[in-house]
Amino acid sequence: MKLYEKAKILRSKNSGPFEVTLDILFENEQDYLDVKNGNKITEKVIARIYKLELKDIHHFVFFDQALGIKITIARKISSGSPGDRDVYGAQQHAPLMNIEV
Repeated sequence: MKLYEKAKILRSKNSGPFEVTLDILFENEQDYLDVKNGNKITEKVIARIYKLELKDIHHFVFFDQALGIKITIARKISSGSPGDRDVYGAQQHAPLMNIEV
């Protein structure tokens, strides 16, 4: 099963001009725990799919109370700089969609 089939919300947004935050939220506790305990979403996986080094993952947190995962990564190009194709960071969640969970 792909992450987009299990998660209720996959989204991204700027976390300042130099970072993007990725949110993965689930509708129920069972789906959240299946993904959390399945060890399919890790810092190494995020680094691989976003072509980052581990040091560029600034936060990686499972929030049990919110049934969600919050990941903050460094932007390769700061928001609004020449070459930036997503000023708001709102389209950066797409690589998460096809993670096998």
